[in-house]
Amino acid sequence: MRAVVFEEFGRDAKVQDVPDPVPSGQGVVVRVEATGLCRSDWHGWMGHDPDITLPHVPGHELAGVVEAVGSAVVNWRPGDRVTVPFICACGRCPACAAGAQQVCERQTQPGFTHWGSFASYVALEQADVNLVAVPEGLSFAAAAGLGCRFATAFRAVVGQGRVAPGEWVAVHGCGGVGLSAVMIAAACGAQVVAVDVSARALELARSFGAVECVDASAYPGGADEAVRELTGGGAHLSLDALGSPVTCAASVRSLRWRGRHVQVGLLPTAPVVPMARVIGLELEILGSHGMAAHDYPPMMDMVRSGALRPELLVTSTIALDAAPAALAAMGTALGAGVTIIEPAK
Repeated sequence: MRAVVFEEFGRDAKVQDVPDPVPSGQGVVVRVEATGLCRSDWHGWMGHDPDITLPHVPGHELAGVVEAVGSAVVNWRPGDRVTVPFICACGRCPACAAGAQQVCERQTQPGFTHWGSFASYVALEQADVNLVAVPEGLSFAAAAGLGCRFATAFRAVVGQGRVAPGEWVAVHGCGGVGLSAVMIAAACGAQVVAVDVSARALELARSFGAVECVDASAYPGGADEAVRELTGGGAHLSLDALGSPVTCAASVRSLRWRGRHVQVGLLPTAPVVPMARVIGLELEILGSHGMAAHDYPPMMDMVRSGALRPELLVTSTIALDAAPAALAAMGTALGAGVTIIEPAK
């Protein structure tokens, strides 16, 4: 098969011919129809993830068709349309037994713990625990985001963030996760303030339901003061969807008393969290790490009803040959919306 391979961190990746994967007994091989280009892939390419061994194929946000199944797989057959949480759970550890597969103690992650989906095919583990059916009416390009960005945002806003109608929600960073969070919070009846440095990202955020937009480039130290002013004292819920010390601290400072901060974006360097404010206002600091497959039905119901439209997030599709340059460019130009790689192109 053809795949994007890098042999050194931070150095040019190349499209190469590599052996096709084979399924484990409880796993499947999926023919990749669409896979998202995500900032987490860039972090992996840069060497920020200790699980990656070289040479490596990135890619963790995918949708496609089951090509082959292991001998112990019960619920899936070749030809099934599927996506998968980027955290593939073992289904047996104490976390999984408690229903918290998103923090599985023995998790695998395509594109990190093993070769990923920037390829014609990808192997996925524990298929009966992890695969999610893709409805016939949903394109693979739209469904790819349900494996990472869209599902991650859904759990961050609805599960961890406990959003309620009428609340103010601030979203710091309007890339793929942030724009998903804007759409989801607005669909849940919240009033959303979108924060970003990109005019195009803020334009998309407004089209997805943000009632206020803040150009963070005017606030080098963080746009929290603007958020507090627009929300009449601070957001009830604020998310750092980018992952930087500035946006993390600004998100916490954006909150009103007893507000909730959810950290979604990965932080390669440790932030300075304003803990005096956390204590004085009794704020909650929450992490959010993907979403377990068994938690997908409420999100999928909203997708089927049209209340959520993940296809609107896709602003660009590229072929596999263009993926190495696009991956490298994420370090300096995040763009707006979601770029999808279609390996069959």
